[in-house]
Amino acid sequence: MDRASLLLILLLFITTVSIFFFDLTTADESPMIFPLNYSSLPPRVDDIRRRRRLHQSQLPNAHMKLYDDLLSNGYYTTRLWIGTPPQEFALIVDTGSTVTYVPCSTCKQCGKHQDPKFQPELSSSYQALKCNPDCNCDDEGKLCVYERRYAEMSSSSGVLSEDLISFGNESQLSPQRAVFGCENVETGDLFSQRADGIMGLGRGKLSVVDQLVDKGVIEDTFSLCYGGMEVGGGAMVLGKISPPAGMVFSHSDPFRSPYYNIDLKQMHVAGKSLKLNPKVFNGKHGTVLDSGTTYAYFPKEAFIAIKAAVIKEIPSLKRIHGPDPNYDDVCFSGAGRDVAEIHNFFPEIAMEFGNGQKLILSPENYLFRHTKVRGAYCLGIFPDRDSTTLLGGIVVRNTLVTYDRENDKLGFLKTNCSDLWRRLAAPDSPAPTSPVSQNKSSSISPSPATSESSTTDLPGVFRVGVITFEVSISVNNSSQKPEFSEMADFIAHELDIKSSQVHLLNISSRGNEYRLKWGIFPAQSSEYISNTTALVVVFFLTNDGKPITPTWTIWKLQVARMEG
Repeated sequence: MDRASLLLILLLFITTVSIFFFDLTTADESPMIFPLNYSSLPPRVDDIRRRRRLHQSQLPNAHMKLYDDLLSNGYYTTRLWIGTPPQEFALIVDTGSTVTYVPCSTCKQCGKHQDPKFQPELSSSYQALKCNPDCNCDDEGKLCVYERRYAEMSSSSGVLSEDLISFGNESQLSPQRAVFGCENVETGDLFSQRADGIMGLGRGKLSVVDQLVDKGVIEDTFSLCYGGMEVGGGAMVLGKISPPAGMVFSHSDPFRSPYYNIDLKQMHVAGKSLKLNPKVFNGKHGTVLDSGTTYAYFPKEAFIAIKAAVIKEIPSLKRIHGPDPNYDDVCFSGAGRDVAEIHNFFPEIAMEFGNGQKLILSPENYLFRHTKVRGAYCLGIFPDRDSTTLLGGIVVRNTLVTYDRENDKLGFLKTNCSDLWRRLAAPDSPAPTSPVSQNKSSSISPSPATSESSTTDLPGVFRVGVITFEVSISVNNSSQKPEFSEMADFIAHELDIKSSQVHLLNISSRGNEYRLKWGIFPAQSSEYISNTTALVVVFFLTNDGKPITPTWTIWKLQVARMEG
């Protein structure tokens, strides 16, 4: 049965639609029931369906502001709240770490940080994880513990615990129970830094991202956008956003290394390709993007080639010593103090991916300001001690980076990250423009994924359990049976949902006529279908609100009303 025949059958022989909602209210609340008619649904259905096609995501997002500056602090932080009542912490966003941890009141060796230590005794929802086969246990065999050591010789260790974590007032995502580290000992830079701890965004079961995905509360993707050379700040989104026009992508192989890698094949300086074997970027862990690292580190062969190519393009600038005599920094004077003008002196660098797409690095993506000489800048690129190519936060300044883990790819778009935060915080504001971009005229409009709270003109928040509808099919030959699995795939494709969400609930037949009852269920690990998906499904089945045949009717809608 071809797609045209399936569509004709579906549109001509649908008889009834029933929508039932799980009652998720408390026992003493009764559901609100009202007739479903076209006027009760939100206007601008075309806009809703368009956004649905763009996002394909019905789960909420956590919109979180970034603070601090990459070079003055060495990191970016976000705010996370832990406990009941919530206690606030400034955590370094780190895609190279898995565990999220904060100093605890029981810590015997912790430095003085931005906020007071976490006090488990004040949180009514706190619980230390008891020793079990899935964790490392303490010496007494009572509690789960963790220990993390970093390349700069710092370390963190403590007890694995569980509590409610909250993501701020700008987020659609409600507080969630999650496992984190309650620090008892920290050393090195972790002891002396101003930030309270680490927010682990890497791959692994203890990662905040993995935990939220496993709970089915966000899509398996997140985005970071770091501020520029002079501005700092930025934005982070846990969950899915629509890929903006002009975003370039690189494949990211989760089996290549435990880190977020990209398929880097070649480098270009001022439009000229460097004479490098692509294998140079594939040593050890490959090419890794690490938000917790400040600068970029290349294998020695690649570093020498990049440095030589940049120097060749800036003959008018004078080579000078770096700000710290202990390091052999590559620095130049004569470019002026106006950061907006440094592109007139320094060349663009392009990273070419295996798919042929290129990420353009403006000078702010590989330079840092000399702290002792006015108008001088230094390369933020250094030779690596091993064969890994490590790209730190400097490379993605004013760049929206989407870590699309579900589709094994990373997306990049040059944009103004401060404007992006304002866009996320105020969805009706104009889309921010790209200050320096491979698409000179492009702009960014990364609308957050739609969710229950963003569906307009609905009286409150509804949680849909299942949508059912009946289809009558006539076949020419009574011995011919319709291909039900093919119909399920067709329905899923047309509704932009997963095939696993479409279930054939009942079949009855008389002669050459079949009556099929179908159900649309929440995606795996989700408790409900969001408003937006429900509206799209209903409007598709009703031909955007226009009855297809006189027999087309819609029964009552039962809604369990939630606060918010």
